[in-house]
This record gives sequence, C-alpha cells and structure tokens, in this order.
Amino acid sequence: MPRLELTNGAARIMATSNNSEAVQVVMAYHERTKHHLNRYAAGPEVLDWDTQPNPFRTFTGSPRRILPLLTDETAVTFAGLPAATFQPFTLQTVAQFLELSLGLAAWKEYGTNRWALRCNPSSGNLHPTEAYVLAFGVQGISDGLYHYLSLDHLLEQRWYPDAGQPGAGLYIGLSSIAWREAWKYGERALRYCQLDIGHALGALRYAAGTLGWHLRLRGDVDDARLRSLLGLDRSGDFAQAEGEDAELLLEILPADAMSSAIASPAALPGQWRGQANCLDPHPLCQWPVIAETTIASRMPVLTPDPLPPDPWPARKKLGHTAASTLIRRRRSAQRFDPKTVMATDDFFTLLDALLPRSDLPWDAWPFTPHIHPILFVHRVEGLNSGLYALPRTGEGEQLLRMTLHPDFSWETVADAPVHLPLWRLYSGDVRSIARTLSCHQAIAADSCFAVAFLAEYADSLKSGAWHYRLLYQEAGLLGQILYLEAESLGLNGTGIGCFFDDAVHEKLGIRNNRLQSLYHFTVGHALTDTRISTLPPYAQRELGTHTGVSYYGGSSLN
Repeated sequence: MPRLELTNGAARIMATSNNSEAVQVVMAYHERTKHHLNRYAAGPEVLDWDTQPNPFRTFTGSPRRILPLLTDETAVTFAGLPAATFQPFTLQTVAQFLELSLGLAAWKEYGTNRWALRCNPSSGNLHPTEAYVLAFGVQGISDGLYHYLSLDHLLEQRWYPDAGQPGAGLYIGLSSIAWREAWKYGERALRYCQLDIGHALGALRYAAGTLGWHLRLRGDVDDARLRSLLGLDRSGDFAQAEGEDAELLLEILPADAMSSAIASPAALPGQWRGQANCLDPHPLCQWPVIAETTIASRMPVLTPDPLPPDPWPARKKLGHTAASTLIRRRRSAQRFDPKTVMATDDFFTLLDALLPRSDLPWDAWPFTPHIHPILFVHRVEGLNSGLYALPRTGEGEQLLRMTLHPDFSWETVADAPVHLPLWRLYSGDVRSIARTLSCHQAIAADSCFAVAFLAEYADSLKSGAWHYRLLYQEAGLLGQILYLEAESLGLNGTGIGCFFDDAVHEKLGIRNNRLQSLYHFTVGHALTDTRISTLPPYAQRELGTHTGVSYYGGSSLN
C-alpha cells in the first residue's frame, strides 16, 4: 500500500486486533479525527481538483465482458419492492443489479468540467468503494471472479478456474480505497469509507429487490479470507497501485434459500489476470493513522444477532414510480429552498422507514440497531420547530434518556402514528444551531429537517474494535434509506460528513462517550443549478468508446 504506509505499531496491532489495544487504537483515531469549532481534523492544506485521484479502478490485462444496459424501466415500482418473482441468475439480471446499485446515473457538465454521478452516493463524490462479483453457474457469464467497472458498465475477469465448478452461486464483495477520500479529507477519510460501504449496501439491497433477490451478509468470511477471495492480497497485482481494504461479502439468494459454501479462488486451480491501475501518481501526503485503524478494526467472523419479531407494524408504501427511475434520479442536494414546508404525513413516512424490520432493506443487516436519529425540525406542517429524538430500540431510548441533557422535555408528539417512537425534546428555532454544528453549512438550516445520527459507541466497542466499522455502515445505510425515500416523496436529501463532533455532543448534553454523533443528513426541496448540464450515463457506449472519456474535473457534487 504505497499511499498509506503501515507503521510498526500497525503491524503489532495486526496480531492482536481482537484485544483492548485495538479498541484503544480505534477510539484514539475517532478522537483525533473530530472537527472542532476552532480547528478541523488533519487534512491537506491545498486541494487541486485537476489532480483528483482517478475515481475508476481498472485492471490492465483482464478480459472484459460488456454488460447489457436496461432498455426499459423496471416493472416493479419503488413502493412495490421487493418484486414478488425471483429472476434467475443471467447476464441480463446481473447487469441490471449492478447498473441500479453501483452504476452511473448521469454525467454532469459545467464549462470544461465533467463528472459522473452514480446510483450509490459517496462523500465528496470520491467513491472509495470497489465491487467484485464471484459467479458460478450464471447463464451468460463464465465462472470466475470479476471486478465491476461502473465507467463502462462491464466486468473485468480477475480469476477463472481451470475447470468448471459444480453448482451455482452469486456473491458480491466490497472493498475500499482509502486514498480516494484521504486526498480531500485527510485523516477523517476512514469514517467516510465506512459510511460509503453502508450507502453501497443499501443501494445493492434496493437493486436486488427489483429482481426479487435476497441479499445476505456472509458473516462467516473474515477479513483475511475476504482479502484472499477478492485477490486483494496479491501484492504483485497492486505493485504500482493503491491497495484496497476488504469490507463485506454479500450472497445473492432466493428469499427462502439457505447459504451455501463459497468456492474460493485461493483454494481452486485457476488463472489470475490483470494489473491494477495507479489512481494518483503524485500523492501529496500520507496518513498512516488510517492504515493503523483499518488494521485494528478488521472484521473477524461475525455471528448475526438474534433479532426479535418485528416490533413495528408493516409499512404502508404508496406510489407508482418505477424503481429504476427513482433509483437513477437520486441526487445529493447542494442547496435547499428555505421556504419549503414539508407535509406532516411525509415526515412521519420518512421516519417510519428508518425503523428496523425484517423486510427490505433491513433484511440485509443482521445486527441489533445501534444508531438513533436526533432531528432538527425546521419546517414540517403542523409540527413545532425544535429538537426531536427517534430511538430505534427500547434499550436505545433508555440510553438516550440517561445520556442526553436532563432538561429535555421528552414530550409525546400528538399527531404521530401510535407506533412511531418520536419524542419532542425541545421546542424553538434550531436552524442556526443546525447550521453551525454542521460546519456552518446552509443545507442544514435551509432544509425541512436535519438529522444527527447518534451511535451507541463505547458499549458497542467493548465487544470488539470492528464494531467501529459496523456503526458507520449502519449510519450509511440509514442515509441511503433517507435518500431514496425522500425521492419517492418528491423531496431530496444529502449526507453531511462535516460537523463539529464535540460541539454536537455539548448541545445535546452528552458528557461521556457512550453516545457519539457519526453522520449528519438533511432533507428538503433541492434548488437546481440550471448552469449545470445533465448528460446520459452511458452515451460513450453508443459511440463505441470505453474508458476513454474524461472522468473528473472540479466538482464534489454527487
């Protein structure tokens, strides 16, 4: 990993990543990467968009398989997800799955600058997440391991077996390239990588739903095995390139199917192909604390939590928009109309979508919820402006009541659905507070409401340093839900990774580390900049060119 050099301390942590020392490394990282009102976390002193790292990884020498593009909108609506009929594994269905999860949604152009938008959102539109497909017995796709290149919507075959494998299976592995985020955000980059894994998990689950597929997290594959499975431990293939960190492995199944054994390229005779491209030939600086914390928080074998029956009634979902249409039109709002008032029912609908249930997308997250939204409500019809809490478990509510400011009122919200655990903490104008806490960004005040996602932090880390990743991934999944559910209501959202951590805690009365704010989000009516042109995502395919277009140029829009 030439861009993120490991220190001797990191090597030592590698051997003891399940002990208290690893937890201390993670907690120290979190403290040092907090933004403060009088200073920001360590990052680059200058930022030149003309030298942005390439947002598209490619593997030179890997055989390429062009994927077909969707020609019609999906028959299933967003409200109708998941589709009732399971579609078989074919070249066409795998292509749809990837296009609607990690594929390009559009190109944007302003003057000489041109940049891509993807279906999965990313901090700063930097996209540290990479995806790999392991396919066996898929019609139209040779058995093997593939890297997905969203730029041209194609698969690069990294590995293929010498002989065919019996049976069938379809898996998708996710990894992160920390340097893509560190180039802009410095030491805080690891936080954003994990949020983006949560975004990607949500995007994959919704896309799988369009095909009637179930997405299951394979907790029985630890970090070391996943690195081997995806070929990330093949140092020669990344000799001149930035390394990738293994994150999650997901299995795609019919809803009632059982998980199967995973055929591992490392254990089978076969051929590896491809050399990873260098994303940034001239890195400005290195942030070794990212690599140290990555190693300390590596995933062991995970056991899903025993989840109780749904505590909430089934959601009532309405709307006739095709799922593919809504997924591809998702954008991160850059400005909000400060006069828009949100309908009360829409507000309650959005909050209801955040409650954990056994259906999509929560069926892909087999862990007890540990993230609880605190809401800065500005303009919701019939609702007092002020501060609200949405504890997502009974234990979470108890922790919030014990830890938040003792003067908060904890009033019931009269018009809220009876099952919605929504509490009013404070009544009054909180726009300036929300704006200040979110690094003085107007989007936190001009929206209809903003959110601070509080995590059950210290208690979660007692079980292992890897919970640090899980907390951020859960927060990212919540953000992806808000993105798409807001779009379904004719509204828009945007994630906010920049906020003053301890100032948020001080305003909420948090005096210990049992709760920590990990992610902010905001929802309202976006104002469109008409100077920016929107172009089709894969126009270059029609021209017969691939990976030869400009891919970045002066924007953080996503």
